[in-house]
Amino acid sequence: MKESFVYKDEKIEYEIIYSKRKTMEISIKPPDKITVRVPMRLPKYKIIERLTEKGDWILKHLNNFKTIDYKPINREFINGETLLYLGREYNLIVYGDYLRKKSVVYIEGENIVVNFKENNKADVEKSLELWYRKEALNYILGSIKQYEKIFNKKPKAIVVKEQKKRWGSCTYDNRLLFNWRCVMARPQAIDYVILHEMCHIVHKDHSKKFWNLVESIMPSYKEEKQWLKINGHKLTL
Repeated sequence: MKESFVYKDEKIEYEIIYSKRKTMEISIKPPDKITVRVPMRLPKYKIIERLTEKGDWILKHLNNFKTIDYKPINREFINGETLLYLGREYNLIVYGDYLRKKSVVYIEGENIVVNFKENNKADVEKSLELWYRKEALNYILGSIKQYEKIFNKKPKAIVVKEQKKRWGSCTYDNRLLFNWRCVMARPQAIDYVILHEMCHIVHKDHSKKFWNLVESIMPSYKEEKQWLKINGHKLTL
């Protein structure tokens, strides 16, 4: 639901998402997408009050985003394009082997190589996505193994999947779901996403106790959270 409010003579548009939650959360994604997640049946005036309280913070982020060049990524999946993996740029190299039973993807020096079975854009893209999913799961499993030493509880399951709007989520029964694209981010940012969801095993909301727990384990979490907001649009095929 699209809404707007005026702060310091500037009209600010935002989207409201109602859900079964106890607190309000404001998130800003570049270049100017503001999402407000609120409890069911929360009066609109309460939402406006909170947005007004955070007005300076909102304008600061919107102005910061204006200084960054956000160009849409339109890939052709051909030689010479660049792809991100663990925060580093790699050159894409594609070549065909029609005798192969299936396409394979691997890193060779500064290159991500796709040895394809069929020479078409869809096959190369699908092969890359499957490779990223596998790499994401391997990284996440290794990181969670380290975090499990800190927490008394363990996740019921760990799943890497397609998620359009989130880097990760934690279900009511402690299943951790991760966006496969997160493996394109720098390692510190990936670890923040993983830690964030591990902390939801202890605290299901985004209360002060939740953020205190995150900060106690990763004092620099705000920096990684901001990195994802600024660079998240680049983490895609």
